[in-house]
Amino acid sequence: MIVIAIIAIIAAIAIPNLLSARLSSNETAAIATLRSIISSQAQFQTTTRADENLNGVGEYGTFGEMSAAVGVRGGAVLSPPVLSTSFRSVSADGEVGRSGYLYAIYLPDAVADGVKEQAGGGMAAGVVDPDLAETTWCAYAWPANFGSSGNRSFFVSQAGDIVQVLDQVYSGPNGGPDPEAAFTGAGTAITGNTASGATGRDGNFWRAVGS
Repeated sequence: MIVIAIIAIIAAIAIPNLLSARLSSNETAAIATLRSIISSQAQFQTTTRADENLNGVGEYGTFGEMSAAVGVRGGAVLSPPVLSTSFRSVSADGEVGRSGYLYAIYLPDAVADGVKEQAGGGMAAGVVDPDLAETTWCAYAWPANFGSSGNRSFFVSQAGDIVQVLDQVYSGPNGGPDPEAAFTGAGTAITGNTASGATGRDGNFWRAVGS
């Protein structure tokens, strides 16, 4: 009985610590992944990998396009890819799962609303506004299982600043923030200002990572 009691006490101490360590590790990995996406988007855009309006200015891409899972805007497949091939598995919800987190990229349509990539990855030609896509994209990362795989949700855009929300339960497939959630002001466009140290359109307070 004494041995069982000791084991129970040790488990009561160790299990919460292990869970906390896993949450922290997943959240740190999510931030690192978003930074990698920033770099990949910059490379994709500056090298004109997508140019639907043929004006010589590159547009931003999706997970499927940048990882060479599918053709760029329904055309040729990128070679070599600018994003890890682990992003080739795009779900039916247009999301990618990695290390306890789900990720989604949004590109602007003709009215600047965010459009998530299609199942399997990529974006059909004519869906994205090519002029707006030359300057605008955003991405979110949120826990696959809130409380067990992560607590924080994250946002980044072409501006390169990663922000987080601590008090909103975003969780699971198709359970992430709306495209405009981390922007200030009204409306649904993704061309506004990031809610860094401010309340976003989802009604939650977003703050810079590290603050």
